[in-house]
Amino acid sequence: MLTRLIPSSQEPLPIIGLGTWQTFDASSKAAYPQLSQTLDVLHVAGGSVIDSSPMYGRSEEVIGDLTADLAARDSFFYATKVWTTGRQAGIQQMEASLRKMRRARLDLMQIHNLTDWKTHLDTLRDWKAAGKIRYIGLTHYTDSMHAELERILRKEPVDFVQFNYSILDRHAEKSLLPAAADRGVATLINRPFTEGNLLARVKGKALPAWANELGISSWPQFFLKFILSHPAVTCIIPGTRDPAHLADNLKAGEGELPDEKTRERMAAFVYSI
Repeated sequence: MLTRLIPSSQEPLPIIGLGTWQTFDASSKAAYPQLSQTLDVLHVAGGSVIDSSPMYGRSEEVIGDLTADLAARDSFFYATKVWTTGRQAGIQQMEASLRKMRRARLDLMQIHNLTDWKTHLDTLRDWKAAGKIRYIGLTHYTDSMHAELERILRKEPVDFVQFNYSILDRHAEKSLLPAAADRGVATLINRPFTEGNLLARVKGKALPAWANELGISSWPQFFLKFILSHPAVTCIIPGTRDPAHLADNLKAGEGELPDEKTRERMAAFVYSI
């Protein structure tokens, strides 16, 4: 697995991780064997980032249950979010996240969809100084909020910014990705398949023959390689509960990445379908 550096610390981070929205919100432990295998696939391939949120139902608790007895539990990069209003409510929610994920310290705490971000940012700085979290982040998932994310990261020191970006949704290239690079902020990319719309678009379609030159053997790898080829992208977090799907995704984090000319060729091919 290729890695990229977190600018604020120079810590290497594997470039593909795992999102847990909907996928890890297991209503019973009957789903645990499959989800445990998914985490094992992530670890064996060299991935580490697991991204969650209180918004994602039981996903934090499920992650805590599944990793509690793993020998590799401390090799994962645990990221979650605060998603409420008010300082005390935020503190209580983050303390609950620590308990649910069974961690004494979290790697990354993000302000989910910028909810009450000014209040929570002060708290996150206190928590970082106290060693309860290692990194501070901001998130959103729509193009319409990219300008606000950029405005904040240009004004406030943060370690991470998470947002949407895909081969057919390139709005982040206009200003947000360059701003993150300029400010030394690591990026986590959500919605890399545009909520599944991309996969539906290419269903039954053959990959171009030249994709093999980049070691691409599936459409998910095609879409992820495109995103990873942008130098300001630090890590992508596609969500899945299926270990086979994750194994396929993770292959995009190996080998050669497209150059600028190839990126545009990839985008043009998808637009033509």
